[in-house]
Amino acid sequence: MDKLAVSNMDQSIADLVSKCDQKILAIWAADCAERALPCFEEKHPYDDRPERAIAAARAWADGKLKMIGARKAAFAAHAAARNAEKIPAARSAARSAGHAAATAHVAGHALYAAVYAATAVRDAASSANAATALERDWQYKHLLELSGKH
Repeated sequence: MDKLAVSNMDQSIADLVSKCDQKILAIWAADCAERALPCFEEKHPYDDRPERAIAAARAWADGKLKMIGARKAAFAAHAAARNAEKIPAARSAARSAGHAAATAHVAGHALYAAVYAATAVRDAASSANAATALERDWQYKHLLELSGKH
């Protein structure tokens, strides 16, 4: 079981997420997951399921993919996470990608994409608390930027 990254930004991010359009959230979730993707790719360079899930989230937000296609990509990324179970940072990065794609189905998945991305970054860092705080700060500022709420 994952011990998810927490920071003092969590409530601020959750409040902002509740005010954003689902397509903005899908783009944001994909951006968050993409930042964590190297944590997966370093250990599983030939498995592109998380990368395809991130692309699916963006394609759905652009109107180029139906929700069912994004949902299928989400399931595949979560399968990749199960395959990476022994490497926490890789597992969390794949879960982040899966939740990014699942945002096409339910907007609330965006928040999980961000939390898993921060968890992957934390698990890959030498200074876990600092890495979590920096990542969550970036996530908040990036969502403010995307949503035009700054």
